[in-house]
Amino acid sequence: MKFILLLALFINLSGCQEKKETLKPIVSVKEKKKNSTPELIQAKTFAEKLSNAAISIIDPEVIYTPTYVGIKYPNGDVPKKTGVCTDVVIRTYRKLNIDLQKEVHEDMKSNFSKYPKTWGLKSTDKNIDHRRVPNLEVFFERKGEKLIVSQNPNDYKTGHLVTWMIGNKLPHIGIITHLKSKDGKRPMIVHNVGGGQVLQDCLFNYSIVGHFRYGK
Repeated sequence: MKFILLLALFINLSGCQEKKETLKPIVSVKEKKKNSTPELIQAKTFAEKLSNAAISIIDPEVIYTPTYVGIKYPNGDVPKKTGVCTDVVIRTYRKLNIDLQKEVHEDMKSNFSKYPKTWGLKSTDKNIDHRRVPNLEVFFERKGEKLIVSQNPNDYKTGHLVTWMIGNKLPHIGIITHLKSKDGKRPMIVHNVGGGQVLQDCLFNYSIVGHFRYGK
């Protein structure tokens, strides 16, 4: 029993996974096929480029893997076919030559006291700091722009970042794209909550706790 409890704590490093017993398929097989060929746009702005980058990394075969992994620095990444919600954001920004691993580490190193102490760390960790939703929330607010949280879908624009709290305890993050839901009322999100790196109409599926814009 002690081993199981320790293992549960260990896999909670990334802070955006759902419990296995409550996790349900995110998209159907048909939806996954649709996700494989989404529509890109002629990007002129950074936000549009970010949206295209997020769509370009869609891969339903990515296995949700929230374990701690040692990675190189800078430009480190976990194995391509694995990852969590934060890896979607990291990989998307890296497509635009922005290394969040490096950016977050440098800011945390200089401003460690401003970041959460949830994990009991006394110093930075290049392997995991940028892969934790609460750290990204602090970083995006400090280096980007914190935006209004509302239930109005029109407030959520292409290239924005949204963070949620699933079940009142599990942080999650995704990227807003230029694509719209079937009814045209909500922007589609690229994220990973257990069903791979997918495009989904899920803006209001969970409790929104953060809304940000970040770009060079």
